[in-house]
Amino acid sequence: MGYNFFQIKEVSGVFSKKLDDFRNSLGAAISQGQNIPFADSDVSYVLKLQNERIRRKGIVLDYSTYVRRDDGDSNRFIAGSDWEDAHYHSTVCFKSTGVKRIVKRGGNVAYRDDIRSVFYGTITDVTTGSHPDNDPYSCPNCGSVSTVSALQNGCSYCGTRFRMDELFPRITSYYFLEDAGMTKKELLSGFLKFYPFTALGMYILTCIIKPEVYLPWNLIHNIPTLIGMIFGIGLGSIPAAYFLYVYFLFMRLIVKAIANTGKMGTAGSRAKFESRMKRISPEFSYEYFTSKVLSLIKTAVFSQDESQLMFYRGGALDPKMKDIIDLNYGGALGCKTFVDEGNFVTVETKAYFDVLYANESKVYSKSQVFSATLRRRTDIPVNMNFSMTRIACPSCGASFDATRLKNCPYCGNEYDGISDDWVLVDLRIM
Repeated sequence: MGYNFFQIKEVSGVFSKKLDDFRNSLGAAISQGQNIPFADSDVSYVLKLQNERIRRKGIVLDYSTYVRRDDGDSNRFIAGSDWEDAHYHSTVCFKSTGVKRIVKRGGNVAYRDDIRSVFYGTITDVTTGSHPDNDPYSCPNCGSVSTVSALQNGCSYCGTRFRMDELFPRITSYYFLEDAGMTKKELLSGFLKFYPFTALGMYILTCIIKPEVYLPWNLIHNIPTLIGMIFGIGLGSIPAAYFLYVYFLFMRLIVKAIANTGKMGTAGSRAKFESRMKRISPEFSYEYFTSKVLSLIKTAVFSQDESQLMFYRGGALDPKMKDIIDLNYGGALGCKTFVDEGNFVTVETKAYFDVLYANESKVYSKSQVFSATLRRRTDIPVNMNFSMTRIACPSCGASFDATRLKNCPYCGNEYDGISDDWVLVDLRIM
């Protein structure tokens, strides 16, 4: 496996267009349940579950993304970390993006926000230029599972035909991180908001020092002093307002740093966990693991009945999770414990999310930490393109959608998800 961490380079035109098409279609997929282009079946399935959750709540979520024009990189995707196995190469790409959300209940706006963000999308392509013939793949049109070689001649279920370059590359994971930086326009706007209050404060101070001169009823009779005071306070308030605004920004950064202390504590998790996993599975990728954890958490949270999920083996979820209508990764995933016993490895993680809740009384946003425990076998290789929505029966080799069926429709044997990839065995809100 190859790995490069944040090697900065611009994304190719083909990849960039597919990422843009995916990002621009997110709103329609979440709000209206429309199909989203170039997404792998896991991402499409999670978006479908999210839309169903919103509809069951009887609310409307107007979700949209837009291109930010406030910096030089707003019109291009940049490639960051990447990894690969024998068949597939994945790259995390990012681009400045704005996200608007408006929640309506009974025709009235219950919540709205507009967040300056950076969009992160993982795009996966084949490494050899040709597709592994026997890999299972979901038809992007009807969702039926076939092999890649079968789809070369068209989907046998709906008849749709595809060019092979339409199947890969695919977006296999995505999230948004709030952009903490400020544009020149926002800096100027913030300064101008501070300026009048600073000028007023300076005037009050002069009135306290020399009330017999600077109180309004005294200034009316002394025009030269009035003009001089306006000129002096006007100029003097500029540096004063500047230093007050800088102090405000500094204190805001301190508060945010304190709030993110838990996230900073996850920084050493990656190297420690990846090092231990590579001794078990040399092709292991922490980025693949992160994408898998996020996919499993979102699927469990948005599912109507988590007990019916193939890759969830835990108990009943906290009822509060059924009020979640949007779940965005907060950019930090830490490993709390790591246990390697026999042919199984169990890891307890803590994942940071920005969560949008809608209960019967209100809609609100809150930062939350989820504890997710996962388990997998260590005596089988990692498949970087493995999906819980398209699997192959180990008994007869047939492909079917494990999100709808737990038993193979061809031979009837129950499919044991833990024999192939990570399984979620516990999920809690911390």
